[in-house]
Amino acid sequence: MIGRREHPRIVAAYGGIYSDRAAEIMVARIVGRLLAAADQPNAQFQVTILDTSEVNAFALPGGYIYVTRGILALASDTSELAAVLAHEIAHVTLRHARARTDRTRTTEIVDRVITSVFGGDISSDATASRTRQSLAAFGQNQELEADREGIKYAGKAGYDPQAAARFLGVMSRFASFSAGSGQGTEGFLSSHPSTPARIQKAIDTASTMFGRAGLGEADRAGYLDAIAGLTFGDSPSQGSISGRRFLHPASKFTFTVPAGYTLQNSSSAVVGVAGDGEAVRFDSAEVQPNMALADYLKSGWIAGLKTDSVTSQTRNGIETASGLAQTDQWFFRVSVMRLDGQVYRFIFAAKADSPRFAQGASETLASFRRTTDSDLSSIRKVAVRIVTAQAGDSADTLARQMGALERGSELFYIINGLYPGDPVQPGERYKIVTLQ
Repeated sequence: MIGRREHPRIVAAYGGIYSDRAAEIMVARIVGRLLAAADQPNAQFQVTILDTSEVNAFALPGGYIYVTRGILALASDTSELAAVLAHEIAHVTLRHARARTDRTRTTEIVDRVITSVFGGDISSDATASRTRQSLAAFGQNQELEADREGIKYAGKAGYDPQAAARFLGVMSRFASFSAGSGQGTEGFLSSHPSTPARIQKAIDTASTMFGRAGLGEADRAGYLDAIAGLTFGDSPSQGSISGRRFLHPASKFTFTVPAGYTLQNSSSAVVGVAGDGEAVRFDSAEVQPNMALADYLKSGWIAGLKTDSVTSQTRNGIETASGLAQTDQWFFRVSVMRLDGQVYRFIFAAKADSPRFAQGASETLASFRRTTDSDLSSIRKVAVRIVTAQAGDSADTLARQMGALERGSELFYIINGLYPGDPVQPGERYKIVTLQ
């Protein structure tokens, strides 16, 4: 069965399972109501919350249903999450042939780094990528059909049928926000573009099926209770980015990339892109303990390696091997390091070699070291906190509580479905994202 077969791969590809009992109970209750509305009350299902900031949700045949903590953070009430889950359940009940592709956005240079560097031996990251690509994209007609069927399920289950249109609008705003911050629009955002026409169609569908707006349960209070404390953004267990620095608390290492690079983290690789046509990729590899790093470097996993360039050395007490590689269009500086039995890899790519490019790669490698207690104490969790509006508060005053985050005020309006200048209700609760 496809669900059982793909489950371990999906969990690995999306950063593992996020454990949050309150959120798990809430999602399971929503799914139970939706399945009853879809005339499948006896269906067995397994709900998994994936530990990733990507905004995504999907369902596979066999009762496997997935939501990411990223989509939990974006929704503002139970009916909005129900709309997402109903849409995904509809894809299964409608027997759409292929599941959805997770379209992780990368720049062209990063795509070329991946395809140019790795030869026949595909890395673990490529395996994760193939798993995500196996959730192949639905066609536009299938998406619209799932919109309509999902709104029917949600409305029959007693949820606000207009929540689908409302959340499509929030996703549209978040997609624009993410693109502006260089994060891309992965997962549900890329495969469910929230066009004005689609939003209007969702409004019309809900109105036709269930009548005027304001009907159905939203349950904002219960939803906010369930997601209070939810991790926001990158999980510290998967590594923490601070500017040009990456720190991994579990594996206890840190490094810093050259000025001009913007880092992005996933469960299997850290990728940095510079505006002048350069990129760096950092990941790990399975290497036999008795295999010398220089031999591993020469073992064929890199295209165009210049074997006479390979050297071995120790940096910061860490065994290291480095070399150069070149293809028709790209020049690479590659290094591998063994730390506590695990092998890590840096792959720098540029159109051509230069003293500045060489210096940047060398400085990054020199910065790779074990973490100290001071390093680890600097990591702070970013999480969703629920605050209550007081008399005299406005959306603007509450947004200022997120001022410590980059573009935090702008993010506040989006995750709460508000706009600058909007009034807020004293006693009403709102989401903010803070450092803890």
